[in-house]
Amino acid sequence: MVEAAATAAAVEAYRDGKSLVAYLGHKINYANDLEKNFRRLTEEAEKLFARRDDVEAEASKDKTKKKTKECEAWIGRVKNVENEVQELKNEFRKGRKRSLKQRRIWSASNFSKRLAEKCKELHSLWAEGRLETEAVVERPPEPVRIMHAPKTENKPSIHCAVEEILGHLRDSSVKRIGLWGTVGIGKTTVMHNLNDDEEISKMFDIVISASVSKESSIEKLQKAIAQRLKLNTEGISDPHEISWRISKELENKRYLLLLDEVWNVFDLQAVGLHDNNQDSKVVLASRYQHVCSDMEVDELVNVKRLSEADAWKMFREKVGRNINLPGVEPLGHLVVTECAGLPLLIDRVARYFRKKDNINLWRDGLRSLRKWPSVKVQGMDEVLEFLKFCYDELDDEGQKICFLYGALFPEDSDVYIDYLLECWRAEGFLSDEVDFTEARDRGHGILHDLIDVSLLEKSEKVKHVRMNKVLRNMALKISSEGKNSKFLVKACEGLKEAPNEEDWKMANRISLMDNQLCTLPGTVDCTSLLTLMLQRNYELALIPDSFFGSMEKLQVLDLHGTRITSLPLSMLSLTALRALYLNSCSFLTELPIDMKALAHLEVLDIRGTGIDYLPVQIGDLLNLRCLRISLSNSCMRRVIEGRSRVTDIGHNVISRLSLLEELSIDVHPNNQWWDVVVKAITQEVATLTRLTSLSFCFPSVEYLKIFVTGSSLLKNICFTFRFSVGYHESTRYRILDHFEYEICRCLKYANGVGVDHAISAVLAETDAFELLCHKGISSISDFGNANINKVRGCLIEGCSDIEAMVDGNHSTAGALECMEKIVINNAPKLTCLWNGPVQPGSLAQLTSLSIYKCPKLTKIFSDGMIQQLSKLQYLRVEECHEITEIIMKAENNNLDPSALPGLKTLILIDLPKLRSIWTDNSLVWPSLEGITIHTCQSLKRLPFGNHNAAKLRHIETQRVWWRRLFWQEEEVEQRLRPICIFS
Repeated sequence: MVEAAATAAAVEAYRDGKSLVAYLGHKINYANDLEKNFRRLTEEAEKLFARRDDVEAEASKDKTKKKTKECEAWIGRVKNVENEVQELKNEFRKGRKRSLKQRRIWSASNFSKRLAEKCKELHSLWAEGRLETEAVVERPPEPVRIMHAPKTENKPSIHCAVEEILGHLRDSSVKRIGLWGTVGIGKTTVMHNLNDDEEISKMFDIVISASVSKESSIEKLQKAIAQRLKLNTEGISDPHEISWRISKELENKRYLLLLDEVWNVFDLQAVGLHDNNQDSKVVLASRYQHVCSDMEVDELVNVKRLSEADAWKMFREKVGRNINLPGVEPLGHLVVTECAGLPLLIDRVARYFRKKDNINLWRDGLRSLRKWPSVKVQGMDEVLEFLKFCYDELDDEGQKICFLYGALFPEDSDVYIDYLLECWRAEGFLSDEVDFTEARDRGHGILHDLIDVSLLEKSEKVKHVRMNKVLRNMALKISSEGKNSKFLVKACEGLKEAPNEEDWKMANRISLMDNQLCTLPGTVDCTSLLTLMLQRNYELALIPDSFFGSMEKLQVLDLHGTRITSLPLSMLSLTALRALYLNSCSFLTELPIDMKALAHLEVLDIRGTGIDYLPVQIGDLLNLRCLRISLSNSCMRRVIEGRSRVTDIGHNVISRLSLLEELSIDVHPNNQWWDVVVKAITQEVATLTRLTSLSFCFPSVEYLKIFVTGSSLLKNICFTFRFSVGYHESTRYRILDHFEYEICRCLKYANGVGVDHAISAVLAETDAFELLCHKGISSISDFGNANINKVRGCLIEGCSDIEAMVDGNHSTAGALECMEKIVINNAPKLTCLWNGPVQPGSLAQLTSLSIYKCPKLTKIFSDGMIQQLSKLQYLRVEECHEITEIIMKAENNNLDPSALPGLKTLILIDLPKLRSIWTDNSLVWPSLEGITIHTCQSLKRLPFGNHNAAKLRHIETQRVWWRRLFWQEEEVEQRLRPICIFS
């Protein structure tokens, strides 16, 4: 038993000893392998880090891709182990500095074991680095792909378009915006600037830009958008499936889609762009206004041509240092004039002139440019092709000839629309329309189409259009190549002699307007001539007797603004003539005695001539559709001199013109002769049933009654009028100057008394009303609020008894619901604009309010009035010496901070008692852009703080007044001072 136990103990001891020996052996081996394990560590680390570098290099090779999450995790672990390896290396080097004797075997063994284990970890990581999947995946689409757009600050027209679109993008109610303009105007530059804009990048999750060329399709656009969104549509041919995928991808994104070069209308929803709830928006750019409109845009933005100064700045920058050569700069300005403010053309021309390094080359280049496109200019063919494409795209030949006709006028001149349409009709371009009014409407349709494709452009003047210089050159080139549209155009070229006879013979249409011609050829062979424009040759006093002899096909003749004293007998050869313009021929005192030969004449304009009576021979022009005459005060001189033609005025001259559609008779205020004939003429006018437009002077209300009772035209919705009742020193309708569009029905009532039913009846159909020097009414409500409710513009001047503009005390309905413009001047008893309650809807359309010289006015915005003025943009108060507050606290308690949300301009002049615009800075003034304040010495503070009037751009005032202002916070003064313009 004891022996067995001893044996077992011995066996156990042997085993323990054997284990100890093995353990010690391992320790000694690790200690002996220290150097070897360190070398292995170094090798494994180098292998691992090399693989890591290869993976990162592969991932960085394609910037459109990024590392997978698995790859990122692996690289992170390698990074961690790299630090651990470095620590081991440092520890090994530190241990090496001690001798082998100093190094304990135990610690050396432990360290060597750590090295070995780390080697295994490194090898394992190296093996993992052979990722079974790709190390990189597609990056998500970046929010914005920067296009490095050219700056627009030096091109205000383009910059303004960018700023205008930005304003619309900030408006949550605007979803789609259309940008349009002619070729080369800068639309693409606008779109690229929108793409790169920092504010836009913060407004949207993603900005998508795409071009929609003419050859493009829904499928191509889908492909471009899918690529931008990095959607995999490979193998998918069904557009509906791609549309669904695009819509799902954008479903929860706030996106901005910028579509450039849109040629045709298409369905955005078919592409996959549905309206979502993320306030996403679309901006599309097109040459054509109608494309934008048909795409149901909420706002339209037109890119204007560069101004002369901006065009010069752009040209100078692109030409470079050669512009500084001696004598070159004046030539440079002439070169820029030829470019018509088109950025694309300026760019191409600047490239052409950049290479010209002496003045001789510049002069030669300018000559070539002036002859272009007849003479080839390097780099310009591209521009010509762009422009001609718009012309070729016109629907029919009628539109094309109407466009070419515009080249008869001087370059960049403003062409009166009514005159242009009359010429078109006379030439037969609108031949399908029998009635003059219908033809004019058709003409407006063609004009709209030409503007829509940017071949013509709207002028800043109401009812005028322009053709830019470059398009005019193109039109002249096209006409020179045509068979039936040969033009001879020498308009505004300083001619003192007429062109040679051969030039006249070749032409179908001739324009020699705005020159210095003194004479015309005795005879010319012009058997094909259709239009002859000689207007504003102020030195032309005589037309040779046989001059018109060969012009039997002539349809338009314009002699207005010449010094002719009579018309030659050959005038009667113009049997095809349909439009004759003699207006402003102040020395012309009579028409040919017999005008029956002009049987086809439809338009006759003799305003401003010496013919200040109604010649009886006009009654023979039975086909006349439009007649314009004026009666000056020279009649009385002729009566005194014994040369009166009153006897020539027979009855039934006007009534014989049964086809007359438009009649205008202007009368000078001092023309007493008109009083003699006005009753008979009024009665005759009342019998005309085809009239659609009448401009007429009624010396008193009694004559207006004759027309109102004798004619049913007033209720015809197509009938337009300008009625002047009573005499006034001004024959103009000044209220019309305040409108940006045409007003068709105007009534001026001067020096009247009280209320007359005839005036009220006309007022009920009136768009613009002028009440001048009237007595016997306390407000225009005396005419009946219902009768003035259609009026859009009202001028009240010199009315001594008016105390309020409107009296709302006896009405439960809104008043002046259509009113847009109000001007009140010199109303000595006016104390307020509105007396009594303001019913909802009243003044809801008012955009402009101007008040002058009302010495008793104390209240502008009555209780409840300001809440109706959501569209008011312009407010001017001048020389109203009792005004103390613009917005009275007593009348406007608890005023909403967003009151007057549309007000952009505020002008306050000579208001000596004015103390306050508003009591504090609680109003937001969200749209206010400019203020003018002069001679308001009692005004000590402005209603602005640090956080309102954010759009305020300028304050025009006096420096002395500004220094006396009180500021609750100096920071406000510091904010506003830089935008002050001191006088």
